[in-house]
Amino acid sequence: MLYQTFLVPSMGESSQAELVCYLVENMEDVRPTETRPFVLICPGGGYSIVSKREADPIAFEYLAAGYHVGILYYSCHPALYPTALKEVAWSIATIRRNAREWFVNQNQIIVSGFSAGGHLAASFATTWNTAEGLEEYNDDRELIRPNGLILSYPVITSGEFAHKESFENLLGNQYESEKQNHSLEFLVNKETPKTFLWHTFEDDTVPVENALLFAQALRKKEIPFELHIYPVGGHGISLADERTGTTSMEDTRIVPECQGWMDLSIQWIKSQIEGKFLKKV
Repeated sequence: MLYQTFLVPSMGESSQAELVCYLVENMEDVRPTETRPFVLICPGGGYSIVSKREADPIAFEYLAAGYHVGILYYSCHPALYPTALKEVAWSIATIRRNAREWFVNQNQIIVSGFSAGGHLAASFATTWNTAEGLEEYNDDRELIRPNGLILSYPVITSGEFAHKESFENLLGNQYESEKQNHSLEFLVNKETPKTFLWHTFEDDTVPVENALLFAQALRKKEIPFELHIYPVGGHGISLADERTGTTSMEDTRIVPECQGWMDLSIQWIKSQIEGKFLKKV
């Protein structure tokens, strides 16, 4: 495994971001030129922090599955939109520019987001080819195209079921005038990539309607998606086991019923991104 850390160039006031990459090394005597998918992780934190519980523990699971992984420690409040969006664009561009050296399949770059990081990932996935602030890529928007999207209990809507704090941190004093423009169920389009989503019915921080609204929008645009709704479990449970919870018997972040989501997402990558399970005609 190779480990590299990149300081993301300043994207505006209060910009301070870092991209940490874990790269699988090819063995010289076993498929020495094999390329792999790359999973770029955007942890949650309400756009106020970047949660470590949704960083390395998630990365190591995808790394163990044989995928290259990056963690974007993006800029949070007081940095405002579109700072973090620019940082996602820079990260994907960096991955593609180094694809040959890192043995990355350029058509298999996936953005994964949790909670507010899910909003960031989905915001980028729905606006990568149109968003203001990304003008430097106007001559080659394909450089920043995401090929897949994985959303874990994502913040999506700024409407009735909104996590208001995330939008306030993202938009600052523009919250009232701009919040509707960042309600992602209205931004899904034909260029939005295929998506894997999961949420819990009991989430009382970011209601399950967020995932449902996004899935419905994907369906209307005929974009393939896989959606899992677990009947139990609160918000921010990450891997839902002891690695991202505590040893306390009262820790609500340890939810055995939800622990299968990671394996399901890996199977989704194999099927929908790598195409390994597709039947040959």
